[in-house]
Amino acid sequence: MMRTTQLILLGSVGAALAFSQSGGAKKYTPKAPSAADWAALAKLPDFTGVWEAALGGGGGRGRGAARGNPAAGAGGGAARGRGGALAGPSLTPAYLAKAKEMAAQPRPEENETANCLPPGLPGIMGQPYPMEFLMTPGLVTIVIEAYSQVRHIYTDGRPLPEDPDPTFYGASVGRWEGDALVAETVGFAQVPRGLSFPYSDKMKILERFKLTDADTMSIETTIVDPEALTAPYSMPPRTLKRHRGWTIAEYICEENNRNFADPNGKAGIKLANPLASPR
Repeated sequence: MMRTTQLILLGSVGAALAFSQSGGAKKYTPKAPSAADWAALAKLPDFTGVWEAALGGGGGRGRGAARGNPAAGAGGGAARGRGGALAGPSLTPAYLAKAKEMAAQPRPEENETANCLPPGLPGIMGQPYPMEFLMTPGLVTIVIEAYSQVRHIYTDGRPLPEDPDPTFYGASVGRWEGDALVAETVGFAQVPRGLSFPYSDKMKILERFKLTDADTMSIETTIVDPEALTAPYSMPPRTLKRHRGWTIAEYICEENNRNFADPNGKAGIKLANPLASPR
């Protein structure tokens, strides 16, 4: 009798776990790509290859995400409003108060970036390093040289997860609208993202990727957050240039790392190089 009860309990726990892992909804199961899927892929815009932010187009080597004043509404660079005037995000009263608190705090030298943690989305897409786009049926993969990061944008018809685990880059689902790839991303952990304003766990990031000529890509990014923003915030568009002869280089942030922080959080550097040849 006891063994029968234990089996029933184990079965109930297993069913509950399966239900929770699927978010209480029917699990989406992608199918193996067919020959028709590969043929359809060949008709889509060709995003493949290594791309780099174009100078004068929102980035380029040596240019990182801007750090603005969140209390003034700037975030990762200000968007242009009507008449070409710079316009920042419109924050709700609660998040405007949080932004003012952020602005009043000194920026610590001992921070996530100093410890080799990458910026989250959308900041990672603005790094001054190349990124490679790969296309397969139902999936666009972006290999980002900075911090050796990888993003997946699923275009196989799956829905956005209802209860995603918070991560640096969130969960991305895309669809093709004519010759443009539109990606929606949700599920963001509270980490630095190249944004200078606070955001909630309800934030959604919309990206629109489109070729403007054979080797030029435009990326438009809009942030929607019903708790933090009173209206969607459009970041300045980014322009990428394709370099077909390039490859992604290895990026190991911790390699030869001689930086440290003392107990008070003051940053320092060890000048002695243990890897140097003896003289």
